Amino acid sequence: MFKKLLSSLDAISPAPIANAHCDGPCGVYDPASARITAEAVKSMIGKINAMKSNAPEHTDIERYVHWHQHLIRYTNIKEEQAEQCKKDVLILWTDAFNAADLVTWPNLHTLFWETAKLCSSCKQDSNPADAEALLNNIRTISDMYWQKKGRDVEWYLAKP
Repeated sequence: MFKKLLSSLDAISPAPIANAHCDGPCGVYDPASARITAEAVKSMIGKINAMKSNAPEHTDIERYVHWHQHLIRYTNIKEEQAEQCKKDVLILWTDAFNAADLVTWPNLHTLFWETAKLCSSCKQDSNPADAEALLNNIRTISDMYWQKKGRDVEWYLAKP
C-alpha cells in the first residue's frame, strides 16, 4: 500500500533528477593526502630496514625490548599509512576521474590498479623499491589530476 502511495505521489510530482560524480558531490579532492601517506610508508620502511643492522642480542633484554617496541611501532605506522594511502588512491580513482579521462590517459585504470597493489605490497613487506614505486605512481596520479583541473601545482616532498 505504501509503495502504491509513493508511486502515485511520484506520478503527480516527480522528484528532480540529481547528477553527481561521487557519493557526496563535494568536489573536493587533492592527491596530496595520498602523497603524504606514501611518504610516511617510505619513511617507515627506511627506518625498519635501518633497524635490521643494529638488532641487539636477545640476551640484552632491556635493549632488545626497546628495539622490538620501535620495530613494532614503525611496522604499525607503515601498515596504517599504506591502508590510508590505498583508500586515498581508490577515492581519487573512483570519484575524481571518470570515463572521459580514459581518452586522455588510456592507462588510467592500470596505473590506479598498480598503485593500489603497491599499497598492499608495502603493507605486506618492507621493500624500499615498492615504496619508491608507490611514491612515483602517486606523483604521476597527482600530475594527471592537476592537469585535468587545468592547474599547475608543483610536486614536492615533505621529507627529502
